[in-house]
Amino acid sequence: MDRILVVVNKLQEVFSIVGAESLQLPQIVVVGAQSSGKSSVLESLVGRSFLPRGTGVVTRRPLILQLLQCEKEDSGDWAVFSHMKDKLFTDFEEVRKEVEAETERKAGANMGICSEPIILKIYSDRLLNLTMVDLPGLTKVPVGDQPPDVETMVRELVLKYVENPNSIILALVTANTDMVTSESLKLAREVDPRGERTLAVVTKLDLMDAGTDATDILCGRVIPVRLGIVGVVNRSHKDFQEGKSIKDAITDEAIFLHKKYPTIASRHGTAYLARKLQSLLLNHIKNCLPELKSRVNSSLAHYQTTLFSFGKPVDNPNQALLEILAKFAGAYCSTIQGNYKDLEMKELGGGARISYIFHETFGRTLDNVDPLVGFNRVAIMTAMRNAAGAKPTLFVPEICFELLVKKQIKKLESPSMRCVELVYEEMERIIENCGSDCSLDLIRFPNLHEEIVNVVGKLLKSRLPVTNDFVQKTIGIQAAYVNTAHPDLVSLVHRPTPEGVHMPDVPLDCIIIERLITCYFNIVKKTVQDCVPKAIMHFLVNYVMDHLLSELVAHLYAPGKVEYLLEESKIIDRNRKEANEMYRALENANKIISEIKDTTLL
Repeated sequence: MDRILVVVNKLQEVFSIVGAESLQLPQIVVVGAQSSGKSSVLESLVGRSFLPRGTGVVTRRPLILQLLQCEKEDSGDWAVFSHMKDKLFTDFEEVRKEVEAETERKAGANMGICSEPIILKIYSDRLLNLTMVDLPGLTKVPVGDQPPDVETMVRELVLKYVENPNSIILALVTANTDMVTSESLKLAREVDPRGERTLAVVTKLDLMDAGTDATDILCGRVIPVRLGIVGVVNRSHKDFQEGKSIKDAITDEAIFLHKKYPTIASRHGTAYLARKLQSLLLNHIKNCLPELKSRVNSSLAHYQTTLFSFGKPVDNPNQALLEILAKFAGAYCSTIQGNYKDLEMKELGGGARISYIFHETFGRTLDNVDPLVGFNRVAIMTAMRNAAGAKPTLFVPEICFELLVKKQIKKLESPSMRCVELVYEEMERIIENCGSDCSLDLIRFPNLHEEIVNVVGKLLKSRLPVTNDFVQKTIGIQAAYVNTAHPDLVSLVHRPTPEGVHMPDVPLDCIIIERLITCYFNIVKKTVQDCVPKAIMHFLVNYVMDHLLSELVAHLYAPGKVEYLLEESKIIDRNRKEANEMYRALENANKIISEIKDTTLL
């Protein structure tokens, strides 16, 4: 079973390097208020004094403490930091100094809090294999130059570890305070309401008021804790000043417990706590490791896909550039033609949007243009009389009809030009969203992306004047010659009277000219509605699709420019390195977990 703990220690080191917080490893998390005796308990378990001491928040970074049992060495116990793997510490006063120095390196010297852990391995033939996390002490009021929000900072950091469902919470409570109001137990209950992974440690048993004892507390009669309650005696401040050794302190602790609590002394004390913690941790790891292995494999597949998505390193820049340009041109054209892979289901885009502009937006706009807009019967009668001059006419003056209908035909120019503008805007939008096949390349190579946008933008702009000109000429052509012999107009003229009209106060010739204008306007409108989309497709859309690749190659595939265009984004480069580092860590983790046979886990 100890092999399982060795595996978790290896995993702890692997994942702390890359910050794999999503892969929550089994560990013992030590939680307690300031001055609750956390440092004394940890040092008693190790048998060495190695932790910083002082007032306020002394522990300002998580300390992952891995205790490893080894064969007896002549050099005695030794320690190794993960950030200084090549240096062995045999002087534990130097260990203390390095913890303080490394804390200041990351958290600063002004009592700041840092979530990045320090990993410390301690080897000894006396130790039981354990992995523990020492966290900053819970505090309420900032002291000295502590930041005003130190309570929130510490609480968030502690929650980050105790919320891990794979952690065992070691909640420290001092015997000389009310256990019911303990901050550590209150926090433990928030994340572990059923108490399935909480063990309480009652410290400073020797400091209780005279005539009182902690029997009810230690037996769980005050607050029951499912994993149990263990009482310990800490070294006092006087003990530290007098240089009392941990070995002597543990001996005195055993004497005190047997004297004060003879019936339950065997289930309390530092030695018992170490054995109980190891047993709890091993059983906990045994239950957690299969799920952890599954999550490692799942994450491995995820990061493998992520690395693949970042693209392979460019071996042949010239060929790579041509491939990307061809891919972009193909994706751009496919977006217009409608045969691209990733169909958008939320909104229309590309060719579908252009079709919508032609048949819905443009069509509805033309339909809403009133053939007689801007005219009234008084104006029409005035125009007819002016066209007739001094001599009254029996029929509608043809010159009046032509002048009026030409004026109305000009009103089709504005919606036609707007149709060109909308299609142009959509083709610009396609540049940024031309399909998933090339979107990564554009993100990966920002210089190339910028140049492609410029080239395509210039190509589109170059086609805008000729398209607008043709559309304007189309309207001008319709207004230049009024075909009074058009069959639809002739059939209306040859009718004896307008059908269904009964307006005795309106002159018949006014009604006739209104009908003629409406009829001919609708004839022209149908022609415009058919010709304008065709002109836009010919002069703008199809031309750009036909010449896009050749324009890109002509402007971008040039000597001395390829390397600049394929200069990778710093963000992509950083993300690839992080993903690769994580992938290697997961591979290493998978290999480490595989060291344990499946039968061992059952």
